Amino acid sequence: MKSKTSFVKNIVPGDTVEDTFLVSEKYMAISQKGNPYVNLRLRDRTGEIEARIWDNAEAMGELFHKGDIVRVWGRALSYKDSLQLSVSEVGRTADGEYHPADYYPASKENTAEMYAALRDCIGTVTNPYLQALLTAVFDDKDIADSFCLAPAAKGFHHSYVGGLLTHTLSTTQLLQKMADHYPQADRDLLIAGGILHDIGKIAELSFKKMFDYTDEGRLIGHIVLGIEMIDKKIAAIENFPATLAMELRHILLSHHGMLEYGSPKRPKTLEALIVYYADDLDAKVNAFREFMDESDGETNWTPYHRLLDRFLYRKK
Repeated sequence: MKSKTSFVKNIVPGDTVEDTFLVSEKYMAISQKGNPYVNLRLRDRTGEIEARIWDNAEAMGELFHKGDIVRVWGRALSYKDSLQLSVSEVGRTADGEYHPADYYPASKENTAEMYAALRDCIGTVTNPYLQALLTAVFDDKDIADSFCLAPAAKGFHHSYVGGLLTHTLSTTQLLQKMADHYPQADRDLLIAGGILHDIGKIAELSFKKMFDYTDEGRLIGHIVLGIEMIDKKIAAIENFPATLAMELRHILLSHHGMLEYGSPKRPKTLEALIVYYADDLDAKVNAFREFMDESDGETNWTPYHRLLDRFLYRKK
């Protein structure tokens, strides 16, 4: 296995690059002179870079696909104030030639420790039906394994391996504190809602090679997929109270808060309202922190964040 030495964040105009990258985007295009070229986005765990194959584009484009890890030879240049890689040659790689952690951003936290902490949160639930449901969900090895690997989103927040687990644990721990502050709310429903609110993302997102939406993710979405998943588990639990199931479903259906943000329903119970704000707060804090950490510059301000629609102030 060869060690990767050239990472996107360290590439500057003028560099000669020979290393492996994940192909996160690929399509054929036609130049202004009428010649075909390959338009690429190449990534590793430090970021993404635009790339172009100008010579012998059609033949080289047939050697690899989106989602492949390829060896690239090229030269970095500045084009319209942006970094771009002009690729002269592309070679295939074989399994075992590369270390996956070099290409996919991953949680800085220990996955096993986070998962154990999440199971500890499940252990605090006293309602026997919610306890049985949460146990059934995470005793399912396929669900648990995917849950520990999945990102929480494709790009906005916690968009790395283990991001879903990181976000879910953080949100649930926040909800434990909010349950103490708002004793009027049903603590067990808050914890169950926090743990399960994004469970459908393991079906919405593809994360085996690169982060993208599955067909089900684009056509149905994680909210409905999550409802379907817990409905199957609830159906196997004898005498699960219908009202309790309805209230838990409502938390999942409303956790995006507003119809325009993808929630079929707005929060209409105290528990749903609290879960919505805890989820939103944790996602936005992560988005702020990640963007501040990743942004270069000598001023106290980050570049403009398109999704947050603002510049962010950071102290030196």
